[in-house]
Amino acid sequence: MIIKNYEDLSSLELDTLREIGSIGTGNAATALSGMLGCPVHITMPEVRIMGYNEAIDWIGGPEPVTAGVLVHISNQLNGIMLSVQPLEFVNLILQRILSHTIEDYSQLDELQRSALVEVGNIMISTFINALSGLADLKVDLTVPSLTVDMQGAILTVPMAEYGGQTDYLMTIGGNFVCDGREMPCRLLLSPDIRSLNFLLRKLGVEDG
Repeated sequence: MIIKNYEDLSSLELDTLREIGSIGTGNAATALSGMLGCPVHITMPEVRIMGYNEAIDWIGGPEPVTAGVLVHISNQLNGIMLSVQPLEFVNLILQRILSHTIEDYSQLDELQRSALVEVGNIMISTFINALSGLADLKVDLTVPSLTVDMQGAILTVPMAEYGGQTDYLMTIGGNFVCDGREMPCRLLLSPDIRSLNFLLRKLGVEDG
């Protein structure tokens, strides 16, 4: 069956996407551990299909300012992936890499912004590599970009690009655990509908 909207996904297809989300975030945590020099684990990730407004509420509402690392995906899978970085997570990165923290995002200098981009890029590319390996896909990623803005504004990017096809996106969330601290991990994946169908076909569950 051809999926015309995320709402058409069967329970089997959703379970398959959840398994991919679990494997991808686990790989991202392993890569992050190597970069930060401390063991990083992720709690059992929650993978859900959400409307854009629901996704904004899920990451804490539209008004809080946050950092987002955005990557465009192309080739056999087309879409967008976004890593949302709350201030607590940002300060863990900065403390571990640069031995410095900030009180708010306005204090970020170029070196600190580069560190956040690199961490976001590692998380996203590791996730996508796991996905492409499982589904035997060829996937290209653009150079990542960092945006600091209100969360509602950051999510307008996938809304603007794919809102005409679907009002839903795939959300992957859990908590990273490092140095005995838990910090929210939020990844948002928005493949276009053609790519979603191709992915499910490659995974052998398009008729689920």
